[in-house]
Amino acid sequence: MDEGGTPGRCAVKAVTWRGVNEIGVEDVAEPAILNDHDIIVEVGLSATCGSDLHLVGGYIPAMRAGDVLGHEFMGTVAEVGSGVIKYHVGDRVVVVSFTSCGQCWYCRQGLWSLCDNGNPNPGITEALWGQSIGGCYGYSHAMGGWAGSHARYIRVPYADQGAFAVPEGVSDERALFASDAAPTGWTGAHQAGVQPGDVVAVWGAGGVGQMAARAAMLMGAERVVVIDRYENRLAQTRTHIGAETLDYEQVEVAAELREMTGGRGPDVCIEAVGMEAHSPGPQHLYDQVKQQMRLQTDRPAAVREAIYACRKGGTVFTLGVFAGLVDKFPLGAVMNKALTLRGAQQHGHRYIPEILERMSRGEVRTEHLATHVMPLDDGPKGYRMFKEKEDGCVRAVFRPGG
Repeated sequence: MDEGGTPGRCAVKAVTWRGVNEIGVEDVAEPAILNDHDIIVEVGLSATCGSDLHLVGGYIPAMRAGDVLGHEFMGTVAEVGSGVIKYHVGDRVVVVSFTSCGQCWYCRQGLWSLCDNGNPNPGITEALWGQSIGGCYGYSHAMGGWAGSHARYIRVPYADQGAFAVPEGVSDERALFASDAAPTGWTGAHQAGVQPGDVVAVWGAGGVGQMAARAAMLMGAERVVVIDRYENRLAQTRTHIGAETLDYEQVEVAAELREMTGGRGPDVCIEAVGMEAHSPGPQHLYDQVKQQMRLQTDRPAAVREAIYACRKGGTVFTLGVFAGLVDKFPLGAVMNKALTLRGAQQHGHRYIPEILERMSRGEVRTEHLATHVMPLDDGPKGYRMFKEKEDGCVRAVFRPGG
């Protein structure tokens, strides 16, 4: 199902995908209520995400010119379908990035991103992965063809399940990251089974990595160490999250982690980098060439390092987005070290109520992630700054109202 408006409705400005490494700003049809359980949200803030860069670079299939980008957003309810129970025009909401029905077996098990009904274009992901998962706003026709949030208005299906009221006193900038970064981090820490007293290592100090670290701390981890190479992101992690950090270009990560853990290695290793991981040394060039030649779809450097670094009997969790196949995967280490290897897209419906409550108490702060806030007209500039890490950009955030 492709999103669109009905005849006679106005056009709205949006940030769109025009081709590989090409972002544009253009008018698109204003969305309309198509189902009784839809709402229309007037977007207040919409953030870029590291996984968007996989779309921009052409690594995720099934993008079409004119597709509206964006899946992390909050705003105000502008229109309500007749079957919606929880929301009224004027309510301030944050919307989870995955479209999930709330009625299928997977939703009832709390595995919301695996929804049987949230992706109306299941064939592509069935061919890629054997089964289809739920849909995601602005994330290609493989994930449902839903229009994204980098626009003035967005249609939200299954609104009673996927929209969450923002508590009074929680700023828009804080609530924004309860849409995707924070619940993705919570998914990783919770599904990895972080326990009080654990040592947790997180690869990647972007929004998701920082939120995974914060979640692990709130779950009682004794030490949390975040690994990255950008000093501004590492500084954010130390200052706003309270975790320890390692710069992988300055130290040998596995050796440092063993030193911190009495020689064992971390109990839980969370990979929050994904399919375009960077690494020092010749292996990065090897992975990059293989990816560009489409001999593999993903660069798994951070996952490899996490597997080798994790203690025997520990857990490795992949939060970064991966699309297909990787080369030189250390399956022998997984088996012989008796590791538990897990992964997931976020089950945000399960965690967002807790996150918003913690945000209201000041236990989760995310405003610092929005380093560059700009109007939609600056969409191409925002994505360039985000991709190239210009001016210390951690997240570019668009304000559709100007």
